[in-house]
Amino acid sequence: MTPLPPVHDVPWYHPVGPEIEVFEHAARNRLPLLLKGPTGCGKSRFVEHMAARMGRPLITVACHDDTSAADLLGRWLVRGGNTVWQDGPVTRAVRQGAVLYLDEIAEARPDVTVLLHPLSDHRRELFLDRHDETLHAPDDFCLVVSYNPGYQRGLKDLKPSTRQRFVHLVFDYPDPPLEAHIVAGETGTDEAIAKRLAALAQKMRGVELLGGAERPSTRLLVDVAALIHTGLPPRLACKVGLVDPLTDDPELAAALMDLVALVF
Repeated sequence: MTPLPPVHDVPWYHPVGPEIEVFEHAARNRLPLLLKGPTGCGKSRFVEHMAARMGRPLITVACHDDTSAADLLGRWLVRGGNTVWQDGPVTRAVRQGAVLYLDEIAEARPDVTVLLHPLSDHRRELFLDRHDETLHAPDDFCLVVSYNPGYQRGLKDLKPSTRQRFVHLVFDYPDPPLEAHIVAGETGTDEAIAKRLAALAQKMRGVELLGGAERPSTRLLVDVAALIHTGLPPRLACKVGLVDPLTDDPELAAALMDLVALVF
């Protein structure tokens, strides 16, 4: 579990599999990447790390129900009596040869995935119909999207015509020893505390009462570890940083706090 050698100005990230190698090869072959996995498992941090590692600018878009193609491509604006074109984030990323990261792509409107199709296949083109311009992505441009298949199941999903345009990287929460190492490395907290938090998360993820709710994420563990590291009592830190974010159900919260009491 030796972390990667330090790289100047690169966000801290510890690999849990071959994701770094896959990302580098995908970028080298100009292939788009799709990251799928539960919330808070490190997808966004991984993209930040890789963009910095490769020395490329990163443009991130958090997709939601109202995210439209026009929001991403750009629009005409009136400024000082003149009509001027303003690039959207996707257009800027293509022009700059940046890493473009569309987080929770399945949340966006259907016209967003349509605009990505010519950008994610052999054409690597972006059509700006409102600006009467076609952009060709430079070699440095890298398209990365993510989504949470567990959260989207039964609500929204990606069509096969979109899914099959991407190299897929599957993320999940790490095994407890590695998760403890990540929590300690991210926060500087004591290794023993990190191990307890990882063990607690493992127990909580096995609680059937969670039902369809999200399991406790590594990101939540990092937040709790930071609170403990600065002096907040462990049980209180777990309540406000772990249990309360997971549920509003008093009975489930009480059951989860019982688990906290067993660990701390």
